[in-house]
This record gives sequence, structure tokens and C-alpha cells, in this order.
Amino acid sequence: MQTPWEHRYAQRTQRMTSSTIRELLKLAEDPQIISFGGGMPAPEVFPTEKIAEACDFVLKNNSAIALQYGSSEGYRPLREMIVRHSDRMGIHISPDNVMITSGSQQALDLLGKIFINHGDKILVESPTYLGALQAWNAYGAEYVVVPSDEDGMITDALEEKLRTGPKFIYVLPNFQNPTGVTLSLERRKKIIGLADRYGVPIIEDDPYGQLRFEGEDIPGVCTLDNEYRCGSETHAFSGNVIYLSTFSKILAPGLRLAWIIAPPEVIKKLVQAKQGADLHTATFNQVVAYEVGKGGFIDQHVKLIRQVYTERRNVMLDSLDEFMPAGVHWTHPKGGLFLWTTLPEGLDATQVLTSAIAEKVAYVPGESFHPTGGGKNTMRLNFSMATPERIATGIERLARVLQTYIK
Repeated sequence: MQTPWEHRYAQRTQRMTSSTIRELLKLAEDPQIISFGGGMPAPEVFPTEKIAEACDFVLKNNSAIALQYGSSEGYRPLREMIVRHSDRMGIHISPDNVMITSGSQQALDLLGKIFINHGDKILVESPTYLGALQAWNAYGAEYVVVPSDEDGMITDALEEKLRTGPKFIYVLPNFQNPTGVTLSLERRKKIIGLADRYGVPIIEDDPYGQLRFEGEDIPGVCTLDNEYRCGSETHAFSGNVIYLSTFSKILAPGLRLAWIIAPPEVIKKLVQAKQGADLHTATFNQVVAYEVGKGGFIDQHVKLIRQVYTERRNVMLDSLDEFMPAGVHWTHPKGGLFLWTTLPEGLDATQVLTSAIAEKVAYVPGESFHPTGGGKNTMRLNFSMATPERIATGIERLARVLQTYIK
């Protein structure tokens, strides 16, 4: 007799679904398929030798700490390094404002755990990061969406949505996943002012901020909020923004290291939630990351990453210009890992994907990034993983597939 497991799961599992992206990553295992589906960094830019040297040093000189249990907040020297890095960004904090997490996905999950009650409204731009939706669906979140354009969240539509009483605003201001667009300075300031007026906190997710290829850096939402509240960027952190970032895009995602910056009282509650999840992030990984980064290596290494990704983005943009049929449009990201493609109305990118895979090319259909529906005629393309040659070939294949659908 088969055990009826389906009837034993908690109700919250009814809103758990498999990640479209994670399922598509399986396609990348087929070397014949050119995949623009994942958000994976290029393995060519992994600092393998530097990490190997750090591992050797740590095991020889600091194994008593690196192989032991650690604090839930994270390895203090690593947190202090993040404090110094944040200070250069205009975020003036102490280690008490920092918690290390097992990847930014855990950060999103922990925030959901401490903030979201079943039925709470979360204000997001549409489209938005699928991983955040997946993390918060299990806690019963409902979504209030604000449309976006080439300058990010359209703030003209924001105030009306804030009147619905969302628990918090979630934004990815720099080279947003999935669209690749950047939230303008004017709109950042407007979001901060409206969030303050309505008493709604902001979660700023910034995994790609250091991967700018062109243009000037724009102060982060957290930085601007601190200035807005204190009147001076030299004051200590006391704002309305919780800031997230990660080492996955600037070192290696396999280390599973990210961090949260928040007021100490929020960090305390996050620590309690983390203790129930995994006690602490892997100590060895944290100590190794500190050894790699403590001498300013990351700042230099990011320059290499930008160089590699700039070339790949340019090849993808040039290939789209050359091969795509009329009626297909795409964003021009100034950094990050992705661009967003819009097909003519009436086309379904999920249906097109079947034909694309038959031609040995893959992407992520955009519908999953729209929490309240829509976006059937959109797709996300990643340019960081494939070589320039494979990008050109893959876009030509994809254009050939689309040509059969566009009459």
C-alpha cells in the first residue's frame, strides 16, 4: 500500500512550486544546448587559485576556528570587512548591523519568516525576482505590483499601491533581475519619500551593484535613505531600508555567502530565525572568503569580471540587432547578468521554448517573474555564462525559431 504523503504536508506547501530557473539549469548539463536560462557567473572568472591559496592558509593557520561552530551573526572579521566596504558606498554601519547568510536566498527566506503573516501584502515591481516570490509564497504573501519601464519601478503608480498597506517594498535597483534595467536616481528618491510617508520599510536587494559596465554609479537606496533621514551621509546607519548583497557574483556562488544590513533590533530577530534554520553559515567558507578579500583582492577581481561580462553583453546586443525579426524588443542593461526580451503580443514564450530547445537553445520564459500574471510574451536572457562565440550562435538559433512564429 502506498503511503499517502500528499495528505500529510503542511498547508503552506500548497504554495510551494519548483523554480522554473532551477529546472532549466538542468538543461545546461547538455553541452549541445546553448543556455541563456540560468543566472550563473562564468566559471572562467572564478578566482580558483586565490581561493585554493586561502584554503591552504586557513587549514594550516586557522583551522581551530574555520572547522568549528561559529556565531549565528557570522565570522566577525568578515562582517568587519563588509562594514569597510559599505562605508565606501555611503552606508555607515557597525558589525552589529551585519549578518552573514547562506546565500541571498536564505536572506530572503529569513526576512519572510520574521515579517510575513499569511495574507500580508508585499509591494514589488513587475516583473520581479522569481527567487523572492518563491521564498515568500510559502509564508502566504500576497503581491501588490507596480509596473516598471527602462528606468525601473514607475513611481507615478506607487502611492496608490502604498495605500493598500503593504508590509514592505521590495526593489532590485541595479541591473534588475530579470529585466537588467536600473532604477533612476529620481525614482529612488521618490520611493524613499513615499515609503517614509506611509511608514513602509524597503528591502533593497543588490547582488549586481558592483557589475556596472557603463555609466556612473547611482547611490544605493540604503545610502539615499540614510541621507534623507539624517541630513548627512556621515551619520550612523539608522534608516528604513534593509540591504542585501552577496559574494556569489564577485567571488563564487558555490561558497553560498551573502549578507544582510539592518538595524540591530532587526538583526537580532533574524539571528533567532537563522538559529532555527542552520545555526550559522559555514564557518570555513566565511574564513576563506575573508582571507581572499581582506587585502583588496575583490576590488581588483571585479574589474576582470566586468571586462568579461561587458564583452558578452555587447556580443548578445549585437547579435540581437543582427538576427532578431522585426517586432522583437529588448533592454540595454548597463551591468549585471541579464537582458529582457519582449515578443509581439499574442506569442507565448513558454510555447516557443519547446521549439527553441529542439534547436538546442534555452532561455527563461518571463511569465514566472510576474506575480499576478501577465508577461507571456517575454523572456529573460543571461549573457554571463556562455562564451561570446556560443552567444552569437545561440541568438542566431533563437531568432530562427522566432521567425517561424512571427508572420
